[in-house]
Amino acid sequence: MPTGSCCSLKIQQRNALKSNLLAILQELPEPRALVSNLPYYITGPLLTRIAEARIGFEKAILMMQKEVAERVLAGPKTSARGSLSVYLQSQFEIEKVTNAPAGAFLPPPKVDSTVLEFRPLPIERTDAFFKLVRLSFTQPRKTMVNNLVSGYAITRDQALIILKAATLPDLARPQELTMEEWERLERAIPAPAK
Repeated sequence: MPTGSCCSLKIQQRNALKSNLLAILQELPEPRALVSNLPYYITGPLLTRIAEARIGFEKAILMMQKEVAERVLAGPKTSARGSLSVYLQSQFEIEKVTNAPAGAFLPPPKVDSTVLEFRPLPIERTDAFFKLVRLSFTQPRKTMVNNLVSGYAITRDQALIILKAATLPDLARPQELTMEEWERLERAIPAPAK
């Protein structure tokens, strides 16, 4: 497996979906940065793996397909906002660095790229938060009432009580919610009985 290093730079070629990214990062001296041109066909799963290892680096500079970057950056009330947007934005401060048009590469790919910078937030999200996001975007065009009913096996009245406790409108949809609203919604959902 090819590796190389110079000064404080260490390059490793590995299967990122099968390697323990956190363990690899923790072997390196601090400060640590992760830099990658993500393979377009596995960008979503790789971003999830990188998020799972976020305590191992100070920042990540990642190039990805422009359309995926737009989804990652998508804010509330935009059609591009989805579970990936909320999942990553709940764990990172994300900024666009630059666009990289297809013509900047030889041979040129069929799509444009965007470089994003990810800085881990000092927040620990719970499994309950990620479950809520995942269940809510299973059917993103449905209202949160319907997603709560189907995802948590509760009644419509119970779902409405949860939304009211989170100060959300009855007809709220998952792509409309801000991070603060997601946090309020998570707190409003009763913990499961043990």
